Amino acid sequence: MRKTLTALLLAMTLPTLAMAMPESGPRHDGGEHGSRLFKELDLSKEQHREIRKLMGEQMKGRHAITQRYLEKLPVAEQKAMQDELTAAKDKQHNAIRALLKPEQQKAFDEHQKKMQERRAEHEAFKAWQAEQAKKS
Repeated sequence: MRKTLTALLLAMTLPTLAMAMPESGPRHDGGEHGSRLFKELDLSKEQHREIRKLMGEQMKGRHAITQRYLEKLPVAEQKAMQDELTAAKDKQHNAIRALLKPEQQKAFDEHQKKMQERRAEHEAFKAWQAEQAKKS
């Protein structure tokens, strides 16, 4: 059970980290390795776009599978896992922030605030979508 929870935790965290990456950060195309591979293959823009689309679909599919298994866990374990994820994220943010200069900390804080606003907007949109689906 512990190995399963660890695997689920990791699988759930990866898409979250990928979504939280800044625009200039690693991409869903495999990061630096993926970019290098794309250059070596000399892909056209269309091929590159289609591959990125497929990789994005794969990431969403993995997330859906992870969610399906997480939903099977007892509510108390789901909450404990969410609390642990939140604590780990907060610890990481604090460690990163501690390495930054004051002006960088300000930019980091602003970025975190924007990401939090985007997540809230996304959650509101998902709630609206669910409401619309119920009406249909």
